[in-house]
Amino acid sequence: MRTAGDDLSGITVHVAARIGSLASAGEVLASSTVKELVAGSGIEFAERGRQELRGVPGTWQLCAAQA
Repeated sequence: MRTAGDDLSGITVHVAARIGSLASAGEVLASSTVKELVAGSGIEFAERGRQELRGVPGTWQLCAAQA
């Protein structure tokens, strides 16, 4: 991640923006990477399948955080 003043950029920001744009109103989507990083936190996820993210190589497994 890079910063330029108050702006953030880089692949992490790009991936987050692409995943966020796929979420429905009130839904929190995350990659399987985030799901793995918060293991043991008590946050539960529902699988949402693999998606291509524009401008990002490969496909990404997405998950929705459950309330």
